[in-house]
Amino acid sequence: MCIRLTSDERIPNQGSPHAQQVTEAALRSFRAVVVNGPRQAGKTTLARELARIYDARVVSLDDPSLYEACRADPIAFLHAFPGPLFIDEFQRAGDLLVRAVKVAVDADRSPGQFLLTGSSRFLTMAGLSESLAGRTAIIDLWPYTQGEADQLGPNSDSLLARLFDPTTTPTQLDTLYPTRTEYLQRVCRGGYPEVHELPVAARPAWFDAYVATIVERDVPLIARGRHLSELPRLLRILAARSSQELNLMSISVATAIDRTALSRNYLPLLENIYLLRRLPASSRNLTARAVKHPKTYITDSGLAASILGVDHSSMALANAPGLGPLVETFVVNELVRQSSFGSGARPTLYHFRSPDEPEVDVVAEAPDGRLVAVEVKASSTVGAGDFKHLTLLRDRLDDIGQPYVAGVVIYLGDKVLPFGERLTALPMCHLWLPD
Repeated sequence: MCIRLTSDERIPNQGSPHAQQVTEAALRSFRAVVVNGPRQAGKTTLARELARIYDARVVSLDDPSLYEACRADPIAFLHAFPGPLFIDEFQRAGDLLVRAVKVAVDADRSPGQFLLTGSSRFLTMAGLSESLAGRTAIIDLWPYTQGEADQLGPNSDSLLARLFDPTTTPTQLDTLYPTRTEYLQRVCRGGYPEVHELPVAARPAWFDAYVATIVERDVPLIARGRHLSELPRLLRILAARSSQELNLMSISVATAIDRTALSRNYLPLLENIYLLRRLPASSRNLTARAVKHPKTYITDSGLAASILGVDHSSMALANAPGLGPLVETFVVNELVRQSSFGSGARPTLYHFRSPDEPEVDVVAEAPDGRLVAVEVKASSTVGAGDFKHLTLLRDRLDDIGQPYVAGVVIYLGDKVLPFGERLTALPMCHLWLPD
């Protein structure tokens, strides 16, 4: 069923069942598993739950004594904890620990020896000389999906898989659909587990402290020697432009940060610490004039809303600035999470735009080349005009023989409506509700 949330309702942290399922499968096959993700996304909770299942030891390098011991002699450190060892915030020990893990898993090829969790992307760690290629699986753990937040079980958060399945057709659910206000509450709440446990009034302070901790503590470990005082201002600019195409010159003018420094240093850094994502332009040659700039998104709509100082009440006003981009940010983040753990098609996500032809928010491409297109509308009603670009894209793909499976407009209403062949309007909660 669709669980409604009042403004002060809190959900206890139950962990991420989707991520747990994927990680357990990896532990059964790989000698080491790396779980990357933003701080406070639930990596420690996941490690502790898996440690209970696998009878493993969990150590955190946030502990100063453990950190110093690991840095002093990482090989001896690993030998001090026989059996499966799960190391939280492993990136703090850097390349020395990674090389020690390589020595250990080369001496013993059995799966499930190490689970390494970190708050920055493993392969972008400073000074990394060993990738553990062929020895490890790398998994991204994001904040909660809405299905995880509502504890809806393993069949939730499966819209992408259903759209690619030719045996399923979206239908009206026999349930109480959320109101527009409840949708906006979800957008402004986002997915961080700890935020779900806080009263609404306390959430802005949590997000402020979250950004400050990352900038003051985590970033210096990754970006040694760089001048980073511009990051909070840069985040505000990027939050205001979340869901827009990347325009380096415009951002450079707005932030007074050199364009080259933005491209080579600042934006990759924000991606590496999971605050920013780029949605690339479609790799398919749908039209010779297709625009190739990526779109950028803050990786959590609640974080973006907090940075911008808006809440569900201000977003509910007519023509509220930022409403459309924040709703699109929410939907894209949900789709990215689904593509990372979903069974079936496991598509890659793009956006598509050409100067005078269709502009589509998300194009999901399965490994076999099949395509699903998604448009996002921050309104409670939908009309034929909202399908203009999806219709043009469908017809173009049909003309050139490329497999277009379905096109959907996700909106804030409460009706599933057909709008032509392979075109459907879906209430936003179909993203996460079990079919």
